[in-house]
Amino acid sequence: MEALRSEDPRRFGRFTVLARFQEAASAVRYVGRDTGTGELAVITAARPALAAAPAFRRRFQAEARTAERLAGGWVSPPLETGSPDTGSPETGSPETGSLETGEDELLWTATAYVPAVPLAEAVGIAGPLPERALRILGAGIAEILSRVHAGGSVLQGLAPGTVLLAEDGPRLTAFGPLGAAATAEARPGGQLSVRLGYLTPEQVEGKEVGAPSDLFVLGLLLAYAATGTTPFTEGPPEEAARRIAEADPELDAVPEELRELIAGCLAKDPAERPTAGTVAAELALEGAAGLARGGWLPERLAGAVADQEAWVRGLGAPEESGTGDIGEDRGTTRFLNTGPKPPQSDRATTQLALPQGLPPAPGNAPAALPAPVPHPTYGSPAPYPAAALPPSTTTAQGNNGNGTSPMVALPLPPTPTPPEGSATSRRTLITIAAAAVGGLVVGGGAVAAIGGGETAAATDARPPAPKPRRTLPGQPPEPRWSYAHPASESAPLTTALWRDRLLVVTSESQASAVDVSTGKRVWQRADAAKGQAAVVAGDLCFVASPTEFLWLAPKDGTVVHRVRYADGFTDLPDLQVGRLAGHSGPVVWFTGSRTVTVRAPKPRKGRKRAADKRVVQAYFFAYDIVRRTEVWRTPVPAGRAPGTPLYRVVAERSADLLVRQDAVTLTAAEVKAARGKGSVRSFDQQTGKLRWSRQYGASGPDAAVTGDEDGILYAGVGTDLQSFEADTGKPLWRVAGTADSAFGTPLVAGPFLHTTERSRQIGAVERESGRLVWRRSTEVPGIGSAPALTLSGSGRTLLASDATQVTAFSAADGERLWKFQDIGVAEPKGATVSAPYRTLAVGGNVIVQRDRAFYAFPVA
Repeated sequence: MEALRSEDPRRFGRFTVLARFQEAASAVRYVGRDTGTGELAVITAARPALAAAPAFRRRFQAEARTAERLAGGWVSPPLETGSPDTGSPETGSPETGSLETGEDELLWTATAYVPAVPLAEAVGIAGPLPERALRILGAGIAEILSRVHAGGSVLQGLAPGTVLLAEDGPRLTAFGPLGAAATAEARPGGQLSVRLGYLTPEQVEGKEVGAPSDLFVLGLLLAYAATGTTPFTEGPPEEAARRIAEADPELDAVPEELRELIAGCLAKDPAERPTAGTVAAELALEGAAGLARGGWLPERLAGAVADQEAWVRGLGAPEESGTGDIGEDRGTTRFLNTGPKPPQSDRATTQLALPQGLPPAPGNAPAALPAPVPHPTYGSPAPYPAAALPPSTTTAQGNNGNGTSPMVALPLPPTPTPPEGSATSRRTLITIAAAAVGGLVVGGGAVAAIGGGETAAATDARPPAPKPRRTLPGQPPEPRWSYAHPASESAPLTTALWRDRLLVVTSESQASAVDVSTGKRVWQRADAAKGQAAVVAGDLCFVASPTEFLWLAPKDGTVVHRVRYADGFTDLPDLQVGRLAGHSGPVVWFTGSRTVTVRAPKPRKGRKRAADKRVVQAYFFAYDIVRRTEVWRTPVPAGRAPGTPLYRVVAERSADLLVRQDAVTLTAAEVKAARGKGSVRSFDQQTGKLRWSRQYGASGPDAAVTGDEDGILYAGVGTDLQSFEADTGKPLWRVAGTADSAFGTPLVAGPFLHTTERSRQIGAVERESGRLVWRRSTEVPGIGSAPALTLSGSGRTLLASDATQVTAFSAADGERLWKFQDIGVAEPKGATVSAPYRTLAVGGNVIVQRDRAFYAFPVA
């Protein structure tokens, strides 16, 4: 970190710039303070010369959108993004240092400041990381990669300078080739030359870069963090690219427990590398966050992070300068160093550094402009300043006596010429050429010529459909189809399957049906808007809307029958019907309520008449949807305003129903009377009469509860899961849960009970004994409630879905099969999606939903 220079901006949007934080090939990062809230932020500002290139602007904005979509976990959400469309920063005048609006408007993004040390600096401060820290580092990065790859994208943003080590885990600060660039230069014709620091075998051979390329680079990073060197160092620098493509990695210094996994990441054949999900699981079964609890950084690194935070939080204090602002520096004065400069721990060929020149691109592509030599600063992408390198590597001179560095020119991947006027010719084209520059880059770098005129499309546009591939551990199968709910319609409210033939989706504006065999929408019907769909009613599809019951023809959605609540329940005018509590065969159960006026009794002589009262009357109903008649109703206590209690049938037995009321609809008086415990009610199947209401141990009113046909209830009690005899309340067995967690609703499956916890632990226990059969993590720490469980049609695959991902397990032994994460947006400029995942099993498929996006995956 260093003081501001005279040419540095002093303000970005609402942020006042305090200091330089980190310098990269394509951008400079600053520490700033929000003028409104006082919160600290890190602003990443593109270099002005590059920001002038249209191709760079598109790529920068695309990578900023990627960061926004990946926000959460180990990715800090952007606070604000600035561009030529949103205004200019203020810059200092070289002569006077005063504030004025710069002529060239910058590209920039701001994220919340997190105290952290770049990986490149961390190795220099404390040496190689211990095994536990390596596991947390690798698992955290793999979790990010898994989210990227699930959306069909490739990150290409990994380098020692883009990975930060924070107190609670790793952070990633780059989300594409610009962030991880060793050099980035504007080229004639509006193109952009980007040189990546790490090269992969497929790039050396001129082949397409894919998700396995990110895993190779992850292997390089982990080897570097484990040893302080990279695994392809031996030999002449001009042969570095060949070694990456052909030689075996040197991993003897890597901890033995991690050697096999890192070697797998460094496999020459991309198909032999593990997926990101597999790596995350192998490194940290409980997830990087879980393994990092209690601290994970070596003492010297933890001290460096603490020192940095203390200095940064003191920036801008009045005592730091006479005016209360950070002092301006016309040169390179430093005011913060969190640790000793890292010693040279590797050959020069292993470093990410900024070469003074680039080799000419193959073919007729124009040569890249010379790259400026950056000022060596704390946290620079180059782990070591140029002065620390041997004399033969500090300049482009002297390696072969003719003033140029030895190099290896590698072929471009074949790029077919698109037809004139085709969509391909109008999109941004990215071609990769690899070249090894002796003494400067790890095995060379990838030079991406990102070209095109003003008509080029954004580079993060939806990628083409992936080619069919064999299923690998951790990698989801290819979806048989995908369906996107139209953006012109309101977002889905409910989804349900009708006879394994139709996926019925309701929204604020209408209901629609999707053919589950093809993923094509077959009809939409406005009558069923806001409905609860879809229950089989003979040959019809039953939907309960807020005002009526509807019976729809499955072929075209035509309304065949309708029963308005005002007509079907004439003795209960103004009946408000709640959501369905459950259904079995032709019978559905639901609650309803209405408000009536109860007249006050006639007062005694000489006394004033009391005011009439408004009283809520609530009922629990059984309704036959085939005969379209009420079976029974029974009065029940009214719920919290507006009065309809919400019930859920937790078990159906031959004689009765076991029902649980949603805690949010309990009145304050009911909560007080229950003394912190929840209850289950038993209603007679034939008459609806309340048979009993019973509490179970210390199970709370909002604890997860389910039951089975044998009359056993399974309820969350604190952090444990306990079983009870439903009729007596007698406890049977208890399964201990994870500390500071809670069980979600378990799933009954034959002789087993599948369990789910808020800590993202999924498991199986024997229903009769409570013996734990297996327990596994979903790999990625999530937020909110415990994952919801779904069993495939065959019963062999268990799926856990939450706000972060869908994870598939073998139901028999808990083997993690694959996981799926939607990148979170359907179109490049679409809104960020934060909706949780849902899964529905249908035949040999499972349908995964996230907001408007639906995918049909084949499952065993």
